[in-house]
Amino acid sequence: MCGIAGWVDWERDFGGGGEAAHVVRGMTRTLAPRGPDAEEVWVGGCAALGHSRLAVIDIEGGKQPMVRGEVVVVFSGEIYNFKELRAELAGLGWSFATRSDTEVLLTAYLQWGVEFASRLVGMYAFAIWDQRVRRLVLVRDRVGIKPLYYARVGGGFGGGSGSGVVFGSEPKALLAHPGMVAEVDAEGIAELMAVPRARTPGHGTFRGVREVRPGCVVVVDEVGLRETSYWRLEAGEDVRDFGAGCRDVRALLDDIVRHEVVADVPVGALLSGGIDSSVVTALAARELLTGEFVAFSVRPPGTGGAGAGASGGSTAGAGGGAGADVWRPSDDEPFAALVAERLGLKHVVAGVSVDALVELRDVGLAARDLPGWGDLDTTMHVLFQAVRDHCKVVLSGEAADEVFGGYLWQNDPGYVGHSSFPWMYGRRQPEVLLHEDIRRAIEPERYEADRYHEALGEVSYVLGESAERRREREVFHLGVTRWLPGLLDRQDRMSSALGLEVRVPFADHRLAEYLFNVPGVVKGKAMPKALLREACADLLPREVVQRPKSAYPVSRADAHVERMRELVLEMVADADAPVFELLDRERVRRAVMADAGGGEALPGPITAVTPAIGLSYLLQVNEWVGRYGVRVRV
Repeated sequence: MCGIAGWVDWERDFGGGGEAAHVVRGMTRTLAPRGPDAEEVWVGGCAALGHSRLAVIDIEGGKQPMVRGEVVVVFSGEIYNFKELRAELAGLGWSFATRSDTEVLLTAYLQWGVEFASRLVGMYAFAIWDQRVRRLVLVRDRVGIKPLYYARVGGGFGGGSGSGVVFGSEPKALLAHPGMVAEVDAEGIAELMAVPRARTPGHGTFRGVREVRPGCVVVVDEVGLRETSYWRLEAGEDVRDFGAGCRDVRALLDDIVRHEVVADVPVGALLSGGIDSSVVTALAARELLTGEFVAFSVRPPGTGGAGAGASGGSTAGAGGGAGADVWRPSDDEPFAALVAERLGLKHVVAGVSVDALVELRDVGLAARDLPGWGDLDTTMHVLFQAVRDHCKVVLSGEAADEVFGGYLWQNDPGYVGHSSFPWMYGRRQPEVLLHEDIRRAIEPERYEADRYHEALGEVSYVLGESAERRREREVFHLGVTRWLPGLLDRQDRMSSALGLEVRVPFADHRLAEYLFNVPGVVKGKAMPKALLREACADLLPREVVQRPKSAYPVSRADAHVERMRELVLEMVADADAPVFELLDRERVRRAVMADAGGGEALPGPITAVTPAIGLSYLLQVNEWVGRYGVRVRV
């Protein structure tokens, strides 16, 4: 996926380039993995824009930055309805020199102004510099599939006095600007340690860094900065007919996938053997009708199949596995193979060894610029390496659980009735390991409560709805706006780090709008996600249609946990380990020893995972503070 970066300073004239071109080229170069095919910088007046390109549509004609008149755009993502928009714009008298969606995007802005964002269907993050009015426009897609960060140069938005703005697809691009410093304040620490699995829209973790909120436009000019929303989930009349719901869902998915397989490069699909990825794979295979279409799966150590051992051997060689659990009741590989055979697809399984998990434990940190999800990041990295050997674009089943109701925390009364984010029910957060003075400063309980009630304040209801239906809407909204962003961010970062584009059909905003108004009793008539299962039952083997939810696979190898525990204990013994500027050394030591003795599991960034995730998180926080030179200001 492409990377974008830029610097605008209304008190400077960058002239022919010079310093600005050098700085923005350095910012853009940090994003080279996102766009390995080309790198270009445009400088004019008080603006400099950079682009690293992954060429997917109109290989020759879609070069960026793209200029039309006095307006320049740098764009990451895909506009899936660009052909329809192009035809509409042609009818209004516009002509086009390329076949790219980038030119359509730029022309749409010239025709309709900032309001054009509401006409777009796709996954996108882009910046437009309008020299006519000396205005920077930053736009992000409705659900937040593509990332986009910005900051005032010389200060944060909470009172900073910088005269300029920097922006980029990832924090590393902003931090490459000489006016930026890697600092984290109380709110940043709270995001990392108190609500690590409930992403606060707009929060960039680093002090002064903001993320463009999903479905929002940020306009910056000499007067100031204004953020406006062009989309939100709106409550309407409920769909209560199961048959009608199945027909509507199928029609939507047929149209969405038909648009999302369009590319001028090979396209594949991620295939876990669950209903979500299997539906996407089946629909895509029907559209592409090619023997070159490949499906990809991953096999972490300790799960079924050969090649799962400590160094690529058998499961027994890994020291055994933890077995099935409530979140992962069955291994993926047999079901994925069944789907691939049914559809006549080549099926590639990426095996991951314990050695690889340990050696590659920081790939998530490097991709995210923040502590990540341990082996969940690493196995995805290995999976995407296998994908990249075959194609540049791959479709994913991500987001289906959020909109169709596939998670335990969307259906179990204990989770649903929890007085905070439902997935935090019964879970400890990493904040319990902080120094006590830092815990007091961030007030984790208050911070979590404030973020939760802030999220509830965004939910739309229908007058007179029952309390149960209102709670259903709240859980749906929380899932789409607070839980899903973490999954989308992980998938974007891990794929972009390898120059791969992942498309997410279930994250189409039209599907979210429709399903927000389908009650749970309809979505899960017979079992969770019954609506999706029935709508697409004709495409797949019966065993897959009826397979219970099984979460993304994790390492179940005892050898992996032991290796990670050894590394954490080494860190605890290191007097110079930088993480202990944040964490209490003795609390960490006690937590690791309790975990080793079968006591309470280490808190981690996400729920329902193996102990290795919590151990990895501690190691990555340590590496993050040291590698990025993070200053702590509490």
